[in-house]
Amino acid sequence: MSTLATDLFDYPLPERLIAQQPAQRRDASRLLVVDRQTRRLEHRHFRDLPAYLRAGDTLFRNNAAVIPARLHATRPTGGAVECLLLRPAATAVPPATLNPQRSPPGATHSEWWCLLRPGKKLPTGATFGLAGAFTGTVVEKTADGLARVAFATADGDDLLAVANRIGEMPLPPYITGHDSAEAHRLDRERYQTVYADRGHQVAAAAPTAGLHFTPELLATVAAQGVTFADLTLHVGLGTFRPITAERIEDHPIHREVYEIPVATQRALFAPAGRRIAVGTTSVRSIEDYLSRAGSPAPQDWIAEAGIFIYPPRVFSGVDALITNFHQPRSTLLCLVSAFLTPGSGDGIAWLKEIYAEAVAHEYRFFSYGDAMLIV
Repeated sequence: MSTLATDLFDYPLPERLIAQQPAQRRDASRLLVVDRQTRRLEHRHFRDLPAYLRAGDTLFRNNAAVIPARLHATRPTGGAVECLLLRPAATAVPPATLNPQRSPPGATHSEWWCLLRPGKKLPTGATFGLAGAFTGTVVEKTADGLARVAFATADGDDLLAVANRIGEMPLPPYITGHDSAEAHRLDRERYQTVYADRGHQVAAAAPTAGLHFTPELLATVAAQGVTFADLTLHVGLGTFRPITAERIEDHPIHREVYEIPVATQRALFAPAGRRIAVGTTSVRSIEDYLSRAGSPAPQDWIAEAGIFIYPPRVFSGVDALITNFHQPRSTLLCLVSAFLTPGSGDGIAWLKEIYAEAVAHEYRFFSYGDAMLIV
């Protein structure tokens, strides 16, 4: 397949099916099960997941914790500012590094890459802040709209600690109406996986496929002999940026830092059963890592994933996938279509058929929506 037109990854979606609230209970979300060999579809609920797992399987999950990254502030003129924290400015690492020099717990990050609104009214040198909390100075602006901001906090705390006190969860823009204190409280709980590691509070968006798990469901799965392997991908907003180029090959893919511990590396190279990725962020980390590593490293691995997965990709380390329903013309939709039929482009048309079935059965789409299991 030489080139792929971006409009191949478009599909019609009624606005009413974009989930605005999470399911009342995490595992009450619906689950569309796709069997790649038989092409059979089953309509289930996420609590039924154990029926499709077996002893020896390993669930590879992204344990990144989401930062309450949306901060409200004002300019000296009194105008309102919305600052979305993306990552510390010192986060970037070489393409592949072992034994990285990680910041110690509690280390202060004074400069962050951010999205600012209104961006045009905040040029380099502009300031904004919130009395008694923080001040920010724009140090640099990039052509794609990012701002590097130097922060000073009122009490000398790390900005992350300030965000955990006063920030709001960075819900995607298609989720609206979450303005009340009670809505913010609920989002802090539900826009976070139950296995998120607070020591890895590095994500500007949730790894949403994991939002459906409950502690009870994890315990049930473990009792079946299924094991868990954690990795950390620093989810950025680039994951959800739509493809605007006419051909997907021309899309400038984003880069995201990921970390894979030694135990997880070993589980990838010597699996006891199927390697089941929880979410596209896990797939991105696994496939990028295996494209570089010939064997498990003696130390934890940290690198930047710059991999763009689309048909006719062949997968090296993922045997099954749990994922949500993704936006049209997105890199995530490209990844899922590739996974449906590895090595060919047939998954593009089939994914449209599957999504049409989900629309007909009124599944809920996107971050707070329902899930798919592809086996």
